[in-house]
Amino acid sequence: MGVVATAGRIGATLVAMAGTRLELAAVEFQEDARRLLGHLAWTLLAVFLAAGALLLAALFVIAIFWDTYRLQAVGGMAVLFGVLAGIILMKVRASMTAEAPLLSATLAELRNDVDYLRHGLAQHHAEATDEQA
Repeated sequence: MGVVATAGRIGATLVAMAGTRLELAAVEFQEDARRLLGHLAWTLLAVFLAAGALLLAALFVIAIFWDTYRLQAVGGMAVLFGVLAGIILMKVRASMTAEAPLLSATLAELRNDVDYLRHGLAQHHAEATDEQA
């Protein structure tokens, strides 16, 4: 078997591996984009509905205490909303850090390919050298 033929096969294999990895990256990117858009749409709807509910609840509480404790009612509602916003932001941050990074499967496969190329080809070369000797 000639060196040129072997180099050609290795080149063809590398090109095929790169093509497969690019296809995987494209599919993974589409899935992540669709998932993100779905989350965004539901989040925007929830924010809109929650804002309306919170506004009405705050106005209700302030109206109840308008004659006696109006400033305390307004301050209490502001503190309550601030605490709730902080809790929600902490949960969102924790959720985002818990998710797998973008294109993680593609990156893992590329690492496997590099490891194979480093170790697998060296081992194959050593076996071929042993056969020739």
